[in-house]
Amino acid sequence: MNTPYWTQIVSSPYITVRGFRSKLDGTVQPYGVVFQSSISASGRADVWCRGRSEKGLELQFLSTRMKSPDPLPDEGVLMIHPFGRYCNANKLAGEVDTLEAIEHAMSQYPIDPKRVAIRGFSMGGAAAWHLAVHYPDRWFAATPGAGFSETPDFLKVFQSEALKPYWFEEKLWTMHDCPVWVRNLRSVPTIAYSGQIDKQKQAADIMAKASWELPEEERFELTHIIAPNTAHSISPEAKKEIDRRLRILDPASGLLSKHQESREDNVVFTTTTLRYNRAFWVTLDALENHHEPTSITARFDYPKAPDKSNTISIGIDGGITRFTLARDASQLGHGSINIYINDKKRLIAEKPIGPARYPFVVLPSSDGSLRVTFKIQDGVWNIASPIEPDSTELIKKHGLQGPIDDALMAPFLFVRPTAQGLHPNIDQWVQSEFDRAVAQWHRQMRGDVRIRSSDELKDSDFQNYNLILWGDPKSNPTIAKVLEATGPAKIPLQWNETSIELGSLKLASDKHVPLMIYPNPLAPERYVVLNSSFTYREYDYLNNARQVPKLPDWAMIDTTTAPNGRWPGKIVQADFFDEAWKLKPIRPFVEP
Repeated sequence: MNTPYWTQIVSSPYITVRGFRSKLDGTVQPYGVVFQSSISASGRADVWCRGRSEKGLELQFLSTRMKSPDPLPDEGVLMIHPFGRYCNANKLAGEVDTLEAIEHAMSQYPIDPKRVAIRGFSMGGAAAWHLAVHYPDRWFAATPGAGFSETPDFLKVFQSEALKPYWFEEKLWTMHDCPVWVRNLRSVPTIAYSGQIDKQKQAADIMAKASWELPEEERFELTHIIAPNTAHSISPEAKKEIDRRLRILDPASGLLSKHQESREDNVVFTTTTLRYNRAFWVTLDALENHHEPTSITARFDYPKAPDKSNTISIGIDGGITRFTLARDASQLGHGSINIYINDKKRLIAEKPIGPARYPFVVLPSSDGSLRVTFKIQDGVWNIASPIEPDSTELIKKHGLQGPIDDALMAPFLFVRPTAQGLHPNIDQWVQSEFDRAVAQWHRQMRGDVRIRSSDELKDSDFQNYNLILWGDPKSNPTIAKVLEATGPAKIPLQWNETSIELGSLKLASDKHVPLMIYPNPLAPERYVVLNSSFTYREYDYLNNARQVPKLPDWAMIDTTTAPNGRWPGKIVQADFFDEAWKLKPIRPFVEP
């Protein structure tokens, strides 16, 4: 019988490169693996996000990861080094790459999902901040070092840049600016690191400020290890101290108190978007307004006596309109579950729910587990019936909430124009932007776009992919098809030879192009996008803090202004759709 190689003692660090086929574009993406000695059958894995290197393409990455064990993991710890789709601080496609690399590594090595830490330095520190606050239930600890934790203040400090953003850019910053999400660090033990004289110490400083400026009952001190007289590097002494603290935090260490081990019984979660909607056993299903911070706390208490019930205490601060609680039978005590909801904005339902008015009293499901969904009905919280058919109403939900860039965080393909369009100058703009998008996906995301023409599309493509459609209703038959489709996901756009109409907005179609994301009317669980790939451009490549979504759910572009390194043309109007994917009233457009 062959012995798995990861159980064998090696005389020097075991270094190798693995790979997987990405769901996004079907290309093979690499990641590195390092461990010093045998790893156990239920081992710990540290995910190390790498620093910025504009030369760090695949060959350099492969060469480094096949030769260098740095940073050297602790004995018995497997270190995963995601490629991260090159140089984007593990956001957007880089974020998906990181999660895919972890998933693949778990299929190849005996990794305990409760013993995974997220780590990194410099650009990798920024990635660790991002992944820690957006996925707090995935990590037993986070160790972000240097880097950046948000966009506007970092660019002011690091680039001395005077920012003049559009209003929707500021809204979009809330998706990735970690101080907005700082409450989530209460659910993931975090050890920040900085060199004392490193300019990037700003990242941890601003997170420390955000954690301490929370309301008094919520505020906490950020653990921040600062190496004296150290610039942009990790001092040996600091590395030893971080490793020591990680060994204590490791769930397998036996050094944690029972209270610390059960952090998932006390969930604290903030979000601004349903792209990030889950922490442990709590899932947010619907919001009042995207890109506005909203928070939920959920505390589970086991019965304190045989005649007592399980208790769940929910606190809501912000615009949540639907959420689900789900715990396995092993995570429940005997008997019923009393659920209390304290919503700062609303009252508890007055009509009886089960045998009691308040709290909500819920019995476990037939397998002993708990799954219950609460929704706002007539202005108050009620339990959603599990036997009612799913609603066909169109709403923003996880994976179908926008903005435009979100379509490229799931499997997608481009549908190219194949005929002469409504106007030759618009055809020229479309072809130029299409060619640029294909080239820039390869250059920046290190992949190759799937490309089809309308007559090459299969019925299964509508179900399997987000469709990025290029052209107009005449040059691309698929655009005409989705605009003509009826049903709940009817796209509120009219486009013909003379005009483009969106609500009360009417523009000349020989000078303008719509960029838009919307649920596909022919496959409502997928997106269609009109004339856009990821929305940051060449200027934003110069600093990773700029590599965030730039456009909301839709924008109208005046093509008489040539595209440049920041925008695809002159923006004449842009906005988000509301929570039902309906068009908001068109308001006067304000230039920054």
